[in-house]
Amino acid sequence: MDEKKGHYKIKDLSLAKAGKMRIEWAESRMPVLMALREKYRKTKPLKGFKIAGCLHVTKETAVLVKTFVEVGAEVSWSGCNPLSTQDDVTAALAADGVSIFAWHGMNVDEFYWCIEETLKFKPNLTLDDGADLIFTVHNKHQELIPHVIGGTEETTTGVHRLRAMAKDGALKYPVIAVNDAETKWDFDNVYGTGQSTLDGVLRATSVLLAGKNVVVAGFGHCGKGVAIRAKGLGANVIVTEVKSTAALKATLEGFRVMKMDEAAKIGDIFITATGVKDVIVDRHLKVMKDGAIVCNTGHYDCEINLTHLDKLKKSVREVRANNEEYVLKNGRRIYVLAKGRLVNLAAAEGHPSEVMDMSFANQFMSQLRLAELYKKGKKLENKVYDISPEQDQEIAGVKLATMGYKIDKLTPEQVKYQSDYSAGT
Repeated sequence: MDEKKGHYKIKDLSLAKAGKMRIEWAESRMPVLMALREKYRKTKPLKGFKIAGCLHVTKETAVLVKTFVEVGAEVSWSGCNPLSTQDDVTAALAADGVSIFAWHGMNVDEFYWCIEETLKFKPNLTLDDGADLIFTVHNKHQELIPHVIGGTEETTTGVHRLRAMAKDGALKYPVIAVNDAETKWDFDNVYGTGQSTLDGVLRATSVLLAGKNVVVAGFGHCGKGVAIRAKGLGANVIVTEVKSTAALKATLEGFRVMKMDEAAKIGDIFITATGVKDVIVDRHLKVMKDGAIVCNTGHYDCEINLTHLDKLKKSVREVRANNEEYVLKNGRRIYVLAKGRLVNLAAAEGHPSEVMDMSFANQFMSQLRLAELYKKGKKLENKVYDISPEQDQEIAGVKLATMGYKIDKLTPEQVKYQSDYSAGT
């Protein structure tokens, strides 16, 4: 590892040139965030603010980090998953003077060490993907809480954790749920997760998806995206669910719906996208076909119970990058991708830049909102907030404009009609 006065710890600084080119490619595909960078470059509204971030270190994340720096913020960053960090991107950021602590393949202790390092400069704003940084502040560094104005959260799992904290009165500063923005979860989660998850599966296996039985566990935004993309590539998609309305939606979309106990017997490829643990356990693993492929696209690596698989195995070996062959005592082989972690980030590059453009524009605008409220002397309650509908529509409008599309506008008469409760048949 390379170290420099405690400002960064990464894999290899010599990768910076390659990382810079990847970041430049992402910038060319993220016009909304680049427009925001240009808009606020001169006024520097985040000058004097310190942002501690814990989010997948990808080329798209680098565009967000550079945008924060360009508008005046001081930034310290760590990765939110041990296998999602792109080492050339960390090198490029470190070479540009960004404090960053992340490398691909870190263990759990190293992961939390990186978060600790990120917090050393006493941030007044936090940015999370999964809420590990926020939880670390609350659990181990409560002395930092008086300095923190607020934070933002990127993903479903993190928002669930934070809403639970707020319900229990344990959340000590306000957090904006970027994940729950329409321009985030209806695009990033659906189209981003759908495409990048299958990209990860294909890079790790190179299998033909057409004709395969692909079992998608969970039909939320992420699972829906995976199911749609798998269907588009010719797979026979089976959905497992615990929520009746979600299962009904999957059925009406043309997917087969059944319990995992039944799907386990006929699936060729299993993709979990639920956000809860023990979706695939020993009883499922015991009945899977010889050659079944198992992977996860939920935030944490607990959806597939690998402890159960270890007890069932006779041997294990890596047969190709991010692909481990488990030979069970019954003679069947099961292939686990990316060690059960986010397959789209560990085995591929994560979501395409175009869709992260809107998600990270929401992150930027939400951090700016927290800073502006502070400068006006306003303090939010210690709870989880949604972004405003106006911000959603503004970001979507800018994205449409960059794509060359125009939409209609309501006339004054139509606006009046919408609120005229006396109008009837």
